[in-house]
Amino acid sequence: MLRILLAIPTIAIAFLVAPLNAHAADTALHWVEGWLNRGLIEIGGVKLSVIDFGSALLILVGAWTVSLIVRRGLERLSRRRPADTHAAFYAIGRLLHYTLLVVGLMIALSTIGVDVGKVTLLVTALGVGLGFGLQQIINNLVSGLILLFEQSLKIGDFVELSSGARGEVKEINIRSTRITTNDNIDIVVPNSDFVSGTVTNWTLREASCRLRIPFGVAYGSDKEVVKKAALEAATEVPFTLHMPERRRPQVWLTGFGDSSLNFELVVWLGPAAVKRPRTVIAAYNWAIESALGRYGLEIPFPQRDLNVRTLFGLNEAEALAALGLTKGIATVESHAHPKVELESAERRELQKNDAVADAQREIDADREAKEQEARELEGRGPGGESGEKGASRTREEPEA
Repeated sequence: MLRILLAIPTIAIAFLVAPLNAHAADTALHWVEGWLNRGLIEIGGVKLSVIDFGSALLILVGAWTVSLIVRRGLERLSRRRPADTHAAFYAIGRLLHYTLLVVGLMIALSTIGVDVGKVTLLVTALGVGLGFGLQQIINNLVSGLILLFEQSLKIGDFVELSSGARGEVKEINIRSTRITTNDNIDIVVPNSDFVSGTVTNWTLREASCRLRIPFGVAYGSDKEVVKKAALEAATEVPFTLHMPERRRPQVWLTGFGDSSLNFELVVWLGPAAVKRPRTVIAAYNWAIESALGRYGLEIPFPQRDLNVRTLFGLNEAEALAALGLTKGIATVESHAHPKVELESAERRELQKNDAVADAQREIDADREAKEQEARELEGRGPGGESGEKGASRTREEPEA
């Protein structure tokens, strides 16, 4: 079949030269056949011609095309399944891709007359030699297969590396894994780092997780009022989970600092917010500061009080005057910053929690991208649906 396809140029030339005399046609055909069958290189006693190279190339292109069709089909099928099955479909697609390419390579070598058994022995011998010189690369290749089979790391997981970098897993290749941070920075990590190193996976078993936001108030503050203010702050942030009962927001008194009572606001986050920890923490800090201010609760800072009672036989004010401190106190008070008054409209604008808006904008953008992708997949469905019909059916289907 392949040789018939590669003989198409010969047939085309035969039609072109048909109006000419028979001798010219025979000469042209013999020249084309000789060019196609001309030996270019000899490997192991086997001469490889142009038609042999063309056959091998067509087989490899066919294997790659079949792999592409299979992966696209699996991707479309995974979109119609629950989200927790997407990683399994991705792993199957990757393994089938590599398998089809290897099989295509073997068939291509067999077609051109190369003994596949000898090639296998040669590859094995080369593998032993290269294993010593390319240990790191081989380690990454094997680690990539382990990740695909074990599924301790999946597409869409939010991970934290030992370097402190955090991001979402976007792609698991045979040698490396691509992670995209919330700042839209791509980090390419060798697969061996995930297998041999320590990686924190925030969404391995469950998409929700608990977050602790520390804050402090001055000694003497009413801790019940502090708790009320912190719970109100948690309610103001839209990422807080309030159900079930065991995951409701809590306020813990965690310690007694040098200058403050140390508290923690403990909240559970939904799946969308888990992947944006820094933005979410900023949103809670903003809400906590606003809530404490409404209840007149002071956020302390490290300070030391020096009480001078007697100095050189002088008492209190006289001692301060002798040291020249009263003048300094008066100078500080005279240079105190005047209270700034804000217009009501300006204050309302400044009271907006930018971190909440930023995180919500990213969550909405992700949801719109997934909905758009689902509409496009429905539009290319086997039923031929497209346009508004496919989009309407996507909207009617419940979210996974």
